[in-house]
Amino acid sequence: MLNPDKSDQSTQKKRSDSRPSAFRKPAWLKVRYTINDDFREMRDIVRQNHLHTVCEEAHCPNQGECWRHRTATIMILGQVCTRNCRFCAVQSEKPQPPDTAEPERVARAVSLIGLKYAVITSVTRDDLPDYGAEQWAMTIRAIRRRNPHCKIEILIPDFKGDQTALKTVLAEKPDVLGHNLETVRRLYPLARPQADYSQSLAVLEHAKALGAVTKTGIMVGLGETDSEIYDLMKDARRVQCDTFTAGQYLQPTKDYLPVKRFVTPDEFQAIENTGRHLGYRAVLAGPLVRSSYHAEQLL
Repeated sequence: MLNPDKSDQSTQKKRSDSRPSAFRKPAWLKVRYTINDDFREMRDIVRQNHLHTVCEEAHCPNQGECWRHRTATIMILGQVCTRNCRFCAVQSEKPQPPDTAEPERVARAVSLIGLKYAVITSVTRDDLPDYGAEQWAMTIRAIRRRNPHCKIEILIPDFKGDQTALKTVLAEKPDVLGHNLETVRRLYPLARPQADYSQSLAVLEHAKALGAVTKTGIMVGLGETDSEIYDLMKDARRVQCDTFTAGQYLQPTKDYLPVKRFVTPDEFQAIENTGRHLGYRAVLAGPLVRSSYHAEQLL
């Protein structure tokens, strides 16, 4: 398990051999990217339906694996985010109005891919009066109409803490509601300057109070300590979060926050063990884990 009693100084000394090289990733982060017929068909379905996926927009290292197995995380409300998080490769500028035809295109793509478990996420839309909540609700309804046996996991932004927006989405009864804390409280001003740690915890708390199965995830390697990870995991359990994921932060380009260290597989195993000790229903931690990775198996 994580040892939150270690001093930051001794922990840093022990981890000196896991500091990143500017030119080399450790072996456990090297991914072989191969393409098969299923990958090509997935790509065609996404493009023909004019959809966006977080797999592509966020430069996910698992895109090859997931698309070869006909799974993808569809991103709604466009491909432009109103926030500028220092770790995220999604484009940030003024977005277009929501596309009212998008929910039906998402539902059609879910049907064509043959998904039995759909994971939907979105950019953050602080420019909209309801923060995109109605588009979320329309998308869930459209998927259910076309795919009545498909389970739906959603990964939502914080809606600026607006409980009416959260209720609008949860009224459609998704099978899992995810909202990522992303990083420890201390690093929010650096990594997520337009977000608030306590507000994100409140989203998870309110969703649980409304009956949702809840999920959160973080990136590690941004400079956090074991104690801070442990405190975050306790905070999320305090609001009865059900599922927890953790993966390695990878710098999209030189314009984003640098990787402070590469976390070893043994350290990820310690995070998993800590999560089980704290009482999470499911925990997945590993170098290439992302919040939607193996989502169906976690549920």
